[in-house]
Amino acid sequence: MGKYILKRVLQFIPVFLGVTLILFALQNIVPGDPIKLIGGEKALTPEVELQLRVKYHLVQVDDEGNAILDENGDPVPETLWNRYVFYMGSLLQGDLGSSYQRKLPVTDIFAAKYPYTAKLAVCAIVLEAIMGIGAGIISAVKRYSFWDILVTLVTSVLVAVPAFWLGMLLQLFFGVQLHVLPISGAGGTASQYQDWVHYILPAVTLASVSTAYCARIMRSQLLDVMNQDYIRTAKAKGLSDRAIIWRHALKNALIPVVTYIGVDFGAMLSGAILTETVFNWPGIGYEMFRAISSRDWPIVMGGVTLVVLVVMVINLLVDVSYAFLDPRIRFDSSNKNA
Repeated sequence: MGKYILKRVLQFIPVFLGVTLILFALQNIVPGDPIKLIGGEKALTPEVELQLRVKYHLVQVDDEGNAILDENGDPVPETLWNRYVFYMGSLLQGDLGSSYQRKLPVTDIFAAKYPYTAKLAVCAIVLEAIMGIGAGIISAVKRYSFWDILVTLVTSVLVAVPAFWLGMLLQLFFGVQLHVLPISGAGGTASQYQDWVHYILPAVTLASVSTAYCARIMRSQLLDVMNQDYIRTAKAKGLSDRAIIWRHALKNALIPVVTYIGVDFGAMLSGAILTETVFNWPGIGYEMFRAISSRDWPIVMGGVTLVVLVVMVINLLVDVSYAFLDPRIRFDSSNKNA
């Protein structure tokens, strides 16, 4: 197990470096001068502009930290590779840079926003796991019954409906028409609702499509497992259907479901841009949407870097969880199935 975990962590390094390099290159391909974005509508003096270019490693500097000028007196631009090295060096020290627009460290912005995203993701993934797995089990056990048809119909509708449109419908019905649930924000002293009530509509919206896929995967896998030889042997021994499902079938059928839920949880922890934007949720997703709109690249780069790290960690945890669900799976490096 230890060798497998170490192997997977080492595999993450080139993936992480490759993703950050591509994103850094794309950031510099997009038209626009970041220094002009920092200044906004206010014109910067040449001295201040040069200082900012030195601060953000946009121009080459000498040993004393002064900008190097060419024969025309213009600063010499720094190479893209050197700027990437500066960025990665700062990243390894936990420095994601400073926001162009808000003039605050990106780490401080994310530290304030991420708890909202994490709590919303936990609520949504719990709802997805309970409703999705439960609906899938009912649909598989009562195959071709009314409940199977109902689950199939509901999941088909949820898959077809865009999440942001479902969120707006929920806002219109429960917030505008019935006035029973808040339609935006995460609560606080100014809200007439308790803080936990603000999580209901965003969590339902965020989990809706994923719950439908989870139920479909659960139904398909459980039906496949129920046709295996060891299930027929258990039935021949006189075990009840409940015992067969809970003791034998469910554990093996859960492996693909756990994979899907784990990957989906990583995506939720990375920030659901559409859901957070619709509900004006103060999380990472909404912050990245604002940063993309205003071309605040340090927040965009920091957010994507955080997304990559979260997804890699969640994928590793999902892989490790396989050993507890199926004892046939071995993570030893000498095993061909690893």
